[in-house]
Amino acid sequence: MKTSQQDPHDKASSIASVTDDAEASLQIAASNPNPVTETINRATSHISGPDAFEPAATIEAPKGEEPYREAGDEIFDKVSRGRKIAIVAVLSFGAFLSPISSTSVLAATPEVATTYNTSGSIINVSNAAYMIVMALSPLFWGPMSQMYGRRIVALSSSVMFFVLSLATALAPNLASFIVFRAASAFGGTAFILIGPACIGCKVFIEWLLFQQDQRGAAMGWFLTGTLVGPAFGPFLGGIIVTFSSWRSIFWLQTALAAAGFLGVYFVVSETAHHLKIDDLKTLSGKKRALTILSMISPMRVLRLFQYPNIALVAGGSASLTWNMYSLLTPIRYVLNPRFNLESPLFSGLFYLAPGFGYLAGTFVGGHWADYTVKRWIKKRGVRVPEDRLRSTMPFVGIIIPGSMLVYGWTVDQEAGGIPVPVIAMFVQGVAQLFCFPSYNTYCLDVMPGQGAEVAATNFFARYLVGCVASAVVLPAIEVLGIGWFSTISAAYLIVSALATMAAIRWGKCWRERMEAKLRNSRDK
Repeated sequence: MKTSQQDPHDKASSIASVTDDAEASLQIAASNPNPVTETINRATSHISGPDAFEPAATIEAPKGEEPYREAGDEIFDKVSRGRKIAIVAVLSFGAFLSPISSTSVLAATPEVATTYNTSGSIINVSNAAYMIVMALSPLFWGPMSQMYGRRIVALSSSVMFFVLSLATALAPNLASFIVFRAASAFGGTAFILIGPACIGCKVFIEWLLFQQDQRGAAMGWFLTGTLVGPAFGPFLGGIIVTFSSWRSIFWLQTALAAAGFLGVYFVVSETAHHLKIDDLKTLSGKKRALTILSMISPMRVLRLFQYPNIALVAGGSASLTWNMYSLLTPIRYVLNPRFNLESPLFSGLFYLAPGFGYLAGTFVGGHWADYTVKRWIKKRGVRVPEDRLRSTMPFVGIIIPGSMLVYGWTVDQEAGGIPVPVIAMFVQGVAQLFCFPSYNTYCLDVMPGQGAEVAATNFFARYLVGCVASAVVLPAIEVLGIGWFSTISAAYLIVSALATMAAIRWGKCWRERMEAKLRNSRDK
């Protein structure tokens, strides 16, 4: 078994990290007469590593030899491969829950509106409230998971999701329904954030062999739950509301939340090798509390939007979420009248088209991203994170906008019958799985030391835009018609494709500026 040599860039980052810690200690010492007990003792390891902007180097063994391993990697051999796969399965199941809840009530919107004596548009406001809480929650869960660990965050969030799902099922009036439903999103979204952070961290690279040129496929499989959930949720809701009360949707959601908690409790172990809370044991009570507040502050996530490549990629990912929710939200109000459908079950069948598209895209989308990365490695001789974004261009710039136009105008002009919108929705589902893995994995590649926080920027942008889509889609379609609304959505996707092109073209330069800015701040 060979041991890899430390990459010079990693060595420089480690020195800079030590310099930071020394400066932090001096500052604390200057403000406190007892510096010995007030020093932050940051325990670094080959797994936790320093926060760095450059991607970790991929070191491959010479042909015919065993892969290189770093000293200390034997810690991961203590867990069986079956247990490792089970952990990923539980996290994927947890990531499925909040997205499916975001749309499961769509097929039952008229029934919920009747119960509370209101309109479908008002019920869709509850969906928008749910989405905005989904957008805000990563700002808290991301820093919390790095501070206290991913397992405790997963357990806490699943308990919260269980309690609030139960409260939603029992909601006696419209106000309590909206409040409990929106609050449940705060608990359910943590799994969506934890999964990509695990896939991107050194622990899971060792556990499941997700090397740099294989992360796209791994991310594609994980994201299946987050994307299939919104598509299959309305179908499941349609079945339930056809044969039972709409409240049964939330009783089922409560049971699934309980299953998620049990899965985490009995299967998932802590994947973070080092917790930031351990660095603060020597601080006094007040200073420790202030340091914790600064470390879990949502501003740690929001500040990352100052970097153009992260902001543009988050915007590209958000455009896909706009497409998803603007497509799924109005189906019962748009397609039922178009094809004279009366049963919620029949309209729920339309949601299967994008859902099966997401499933089909899972098998090929991530592999396409990895293939693109490998092709450019062979061309250049070096891996550049922006090359992964090239895999999205034909889909976000041409295929998805084109499918949206076909869907919108054939329904608007009553042309083509049922097969045309079904095929258009299926194609969009497949194409989105050629894009989401690349956007998410790029965020992990450019700042591997802050995986959870960078992933939080992506999900914050996605669900914030999804909130807007859920709130405005029905009023906009009533004013503009489905054809022109689809045209606006297609234009938005094309603009996001141009933004992605900018990240591909200038991303390396922006990353170098980020690193220089970080280095200068350390030198001050």
